[in-house]
Parts: sequence; structure tokens; C-alpha cells
Amino acid sequence: MGISGAAFIAGAYEHPLRVIPDKSVAQVHAEVAAGALADAGLSFSDVDGYFCAGDAPGMGGIGMADYMGLKLKHTDSTETGGSSYLVHVGHAMEAIHAGKIKVALVTLAGLPRQASANLQMGVTDTPEGGFENVFGPTIHGMYALAAKRHMHEYGTTSEQLAWIRVAASTHAQYNPNAMFQNVVTVEDVINSPMVSDPLHRLDCCVISDGGGAVVIVSPDVAKGLERHSIKVLGHGEAPKHSDNGKIDLTYTGAAWSGPAAFDEAKLTPKDIQYASIYDSFTITVLEQIEDLGFCEKGKGGEFVADGGLISPTGRLPFNTDGGGLTNNHPVNRGGMTKILEAVRQLRGEAHPAVQVPNCELALAHGTGGSIGTRMGSATLVLGRD
Repeated sequence: MGISGAAFIAGAYEHPLRVIPDKSVAQVHAEVAAGALADAGLSFSDVDGYFCAGDAPGMGGIGMADYMGLKLKHTDSTETGGSSYLVHVGHAMEAIHAGKIKVALVTLAGLPRQASANLQMGVTDTPEGGFENVFGPTIHGMYALAAKRHMHEYGTTSEQLAWIRVAASTHAQYNPNAMFQNVVTVEDVINSPMVSDPLHRLDCCVISDGGGAVVIVSPDVAKGLERHSIKVLGHGEAPKHSDNGKIDLTYTGAAWSGPAAFDEAKLTPKDIQYASIYDSFTITVLEQIEDLGFCEKGKGGEFVADGGLISPTGRLPFNTDGGGLTNNHPVNRGGMTKILEAVRQLRGEAHPAVQVPNCELALAHGTGGSIGTRMGSATLVLGRD
């Protein structure tokens, strides 16, 4: 039996700072939790389910539950990298539907700018790590492999990828909290320094401190709140692995998580009015647009070119907060921010310059790991009740 609509996002909050020099990770988790609960009109004492990933200190969230004084019936520390928080929303919906809990809290926080960024892939804990580490893989290098392969297979160009950054920067100019608010051109992107061929500096996301949180509640709790709640219509999650060396770098786990979410919601990509799509790199966006069904495989370059993603009049209004490419990408885990902007759009609370008119259906999608090796994907279809 499907569980579409079994839970609602009642609260959402994003930390306003992108550099936080004077707080601990635990403090940031607690601050965004307090913000999301206040947004919902609830308190810490109402929370009976807590969901977190590897960014939360203390035994899979037990330490954070203690820190925030939560009295819990259910905890979940599923770890799928940047897609974790979309996975958590789905798991919270399942727990609510099962009658385990009524109010779930999901938090993200990190302070990568307080320490030097580690660009190694971190594959030592995988079965293949001993074979891969000798080649010194880096995050940007692995995404560049995917971009190069997509170009080889489908004729995708650097100019087409650059349009994704142009769209993100066009939106970021209206976000006072964005790390980069300057609008760039295609020429700016392709003339920026090469990081790993074919990816330029402006094809890459920012690295920021920050965090965010959402509160997911049962339908009966949602009915009693003054704040407008957003219905969770569909959820899908899926891994994509290296297939024993036979990996195809031209697609992502969205090829499975997307259809699952649409099927549960009983909707199609054509129904979506706004999309929050994970944007660690421009190639990440392009492959996910294809895999989620917004265009035919291999046609992503044509789809995004010439301003196709610039909201609210583009082919697919996308990342209207500026996304990870220009706004923020805390802890290299941008999935939470995708949920937050989708909620804003559905509430009609995005900046007026980028608010999609009468937005009733939105998609949020995240990835974890690397599209160049092994990864996890998660998709949410959300609706205005």
C-alpha cells in the first residue's frame, strides 16, 4: 500500500551564515533545529523522532539527541552522503505511517571552512579502496571523468555545462546570504581556470559552513498547526555502484530513485513546476536532469542551454536560491538545502524575482558519494496541500 501524503514538512530553516568561526558543529545542529521547530510552531519537547547522518556528532545522533534534550521513540542515522537528508524525509514518512512517531526532526550542520578541505575521495573504507587509492583520486577528478565521458557519448559541450552555472548565478543575485551573488556569463565560466579537464573553477560548487533542518509531522499534527505544511507525495532512494569496473559514468542513481518517487506520487516529470537538483558540479545537474526524466538521455546539454534553467520562465525552474554552485554547500552535503528551497517555492516564500507562479508541485533531489565511482541518490516529490 502506498504511503503518499502520510507526512508533511511543517518546518524548515537554513542557517544564514556561510562562514561560522565561533560555533561548534553541535551548536549549529541545535541552532537549525530550533529554527525549524520555531518555523513549524513546535518545540524540542514535541520531537519523538530524530534523523541525522555522519555530520552529526555522537554515535549516530545519540550524542545530538542528548545535546538537544530530545525524548525519542525512534532514531535513524542512515548515511548516504549528500542525499542522506532526502532519505531521512522518506524514512520519517515511513515511521509516521507506521505509527512509530508523530514529529520527526532532521538536521544537517558542518564547518568545513574551519579546516582545510579534504579533496581525497575517501575510498579507503570501500572494498576497492586498496586498488583505487594508489591512483590518488580526487573529488573534482572523478566528476571530470563523468563529464568527459558524457561529452564523448553525447557531444555535450563545456558551453552547455556553463549555462547551469549561469542559471545558478542569475538566481543567487537575489539571495542576500549566497556566497557568490555576481551574475556570470558562459564566457566567464569557460574562461575560468581549468580545475580538472573539462571542468573549470566555475563548474564547481562552493565550500561553506552552515546547516539546515526540517520538521516532518503526521497529518493530524499538521492540521493543528498555523504554519502552512508541505505534503510529501513521493520518495525514492537507490544506490549506484561501480559494477565491478563496468561502470557507466553517463548516468546516476536518479535513474532509479526518480521513477520510484514519481510512481509513489502518481505523477510524472511533466507535472513538476520547480526542481531543486543537487549541484556539486555542473555535470551533476545535467546527468540528473536526464535521469529524472526531464529530457531524453543525452539531450541534457540542449535542455539547459540558452537559459533553459532560469526561473521562473525557463524550461525547468531550478535551484532558485543559487544552489551549491553559488549559494552554499555545507559539509559537502547539499541535499538538505534542496529540500529547503523546494519548501520555500511551495509556500510562495522564495524571492519574488524567482518565485514560480502558483507553484503546487516541486521535486527535490540529492546525490551522495561521487557520480564518478559509487553513489546514492534520493528523490522527493512535494506538493502544496
